[in-house]
Amino acid sequence: MDFFSFMASTASLVCYFYKAAAMGVKYAGQKATELFSALRGLGIEAEKAMLKATGGVNTHKGLIFSLGLVSAATSCALVEQKASRPDVEGVCHKVAAMTSGICRRELEEMKKHAELLTHGERLYKKYGFKGIRGEAESGFATVRNHALPELKRLKSKPGISLNDLLVQVLLVLMAVNEDTNIAARHDQETLEDVKKNAGRVLEAGGMLTAAGIRMVYQMDQEFIKRNISPGGSADLLAVTVMLDLLSELKI
Repeated sequence: MDFFSFMASTASLVCYFYKAAAMGVKYAGQKATELFSALRGLGIEAEKAMLKATGGVNTHKGLIFSLGLVSAATSCALVEQKASRPDVEGVCHKVAAMTSGICRRELEEMKKHAELLTHGERLYKKYGFKGIRGEAESGFATVRNHALPELKRLKSKPGISLNDLLVQVLLVLMAVNEDTNIAARHDQETLEDVKKNAGRVLEAGGMLTAAGIRMVYQMDQEFIKRNISPGGSADLLAVTVMLDLLSELKI
């Protein structure tokens, strides 16, 4: 992955999110699980478009799943509630309803041969991590309980750049999230090390203090050397930003 493959992937997915929102309108008033089933077909096509644009590199698979869910859930909830603006709790409740039972069906009761397991399925078997499926089925509880309140709090403070604000929220997520991207590339011990590191940086103030900023840069260099990428937390940061933007949207 590089800057250009990332941008090419982003461009390939623009229509997908529009279609996901349109799907939410179409299935308003119907079973939420039926909306999810229909959305999965769109997601598969979006993955194909992404891989074609990047030459086979997975740049946005996690966001195809999570932001696709939010897009469809938002439009569906707006129609059903006859609302003039999205209600974040309502959107997350709809996501939870759409994905109800996904962990049981796809993780707890899976009967696949080992060589056919996805990274997420392997990690569930090995560590019990439910990954993005668990986050979705909980209505993005980690985002609602940790990241979104911190984002709202920081936005109320003057003098914080958007970059520093989002890095700070990412640190909050890294300190609590069972990041399956890290666990898949490394192991549970590395994941726990990342969580502790992020916690120590936050205790020092993170991006809000000079000492914390120095620690962020040191941690960044260490992670580069060790090829540690908190991609799962980054995906949840994107969900956080989207939910925050939705909370301020008037239609």
